[in-house]
Amino acid sequence: MAIKKTENITNWGNYPAIDAEVLAFQSVNEAREEISRCSKIIARGNGRCYGDASLQKTVIATKRWNKFIAFERQNGEIECESGVLLSEVIELIIPAGFFIAVTPGTKFVSVGGAIASDIHGKNHHVDGCFSEHVIFFTLLTENGEIKKCSRDENEDLFWATMGGMGLTGLILTARFKLKKIETAYIRNEAIQAKNLDEIFTLFDASESWTYNVAWLDCLQKGKNIGKSIMLRGEHARLDELPKKLKKHALNPKKKISFDIPFYFPSFALNPVTIKIFNWLFYHKQGKKHLKNFVDLESFFYPLDAIHNWNKIYGKKGFIQYQFVIPKHKGKEGMRQILETIAASGNGSFLVVLKLFGRNNPLAYNAFPFEGYTLALDFKVNNKLTALVATLDGIVEKYGGRIYRTKDAMSKPSLTSYLKNIDSPKFNSLQNERINSTL
Repeated sequence: MAIKKTENITNWGNYPAIDAEVLAFQSVNEAREEISRCSKIIARGNGRCYGDASLQKTVIATKRWNKFIAFERQNGEIECESGVLLSEVIELIIPAGFFIAVTPGTKFVSVGGAIASDIHGKNHHVDGCFSEHVIFFTLLTENGEIKKCSRDENEDLFWATMGGMGLTGLILTARFKLKKIETAYIRNEAIQAKNLDEIFTLFDASESWTYNVAWLDCLQKGKNIGKSIMLRGEHARLDELPKKLKKHALNPKKKISFDIPFYFPSFALNPVTIKIFNWLFYHKQGKKHLKNFVDLESFFYPLDAIHNWNKIYGKKGFIQYQFVIPKHKGKEGMRQILETIAASGNGSFLVVLKLFGRNNPLAYNAFPFEGYTLALDFKVNNKLTALVATLDGIVEKYGGRIYRTKDAMSKPSLTSYLKNIDSPKFNSLQNERINSTL
């Protein structure tokens, strides 16, 4: 029988939190039985998304469904159960000379979650979303059937599930392509930009790079608005590496990790501490243009080295607000967004700007389209609802939309790009929003 318990569950932002019946299955039959008895249910992986994704009064947890099925080194393909974490995939594939083709900013997400959110990374303009690299997956539907879904078999269900937020059924297994690498290092460049004009010029000049992303200081005003650091990179070839790194080219030294053991008091994050952090981050490289080699984990997952970093925001938690606006309106829209945030005083020290390329038109549930995306973390407080409403209005004005995987407060119209899913049993709070009072 499936393991059942009642828990207070939340995602990485610790907001919102709900009491739920959590079901953990160890066989397909157990999963089928639980799904058949529930009127509404949602699959849940590692809970590392933000907002209210994967939350429901009854959830079916996939963390125990975490075995590898195949790793074919000749053609660079891997197959596993949906509860396997990207961190576990990485541990297996990097020593063999492979990396994940598209990865988000944390490695602690499940493969099932990567499909349900159709995750994107620093290389969307080159490699698209995760869906571009999935060969097939198997899906347990609400009527108990198991369907193999690919571009050639159950194609409609394949694309409805990609970015479908778990509303088509329970993903059981997946097979996806990997990226071949020679080393576990990135040839990295970090370039300081004084303002929006400079960072947008750098993005234009960096489109040929596989990976590019910018950190922004969101509290700057006037001529300094958009003060930032461009980070761009390419997978390092073996012949490029310094001699001291070649010896362990696919096995870098493990990074020292830290743990945040308690929730910070609510006053710890304020405009003064955020300004201090931003000043230190901007000046830490010591010069305008830095070139070096960094290991994959430091480049892609810098915050993963700080366990429980979400506790920095205090017990009330935080939201991550991520939107995309069309490329031709990017600078104008970002300026208005940043001016609004700076004026509010509700700053964020984790602000990331990325460039999206054209998305696959078949991936109709994918969040990205050709344009610029900004992601910001906001501490939950009494002013946040009003700020989000104002930001929503600006995003809507510029023809943008909100990332459903991180949404907790935004207007439904900005997240309504999710289509063609008619599954009353598999449901989440994103479809039946619970209005929370801050």
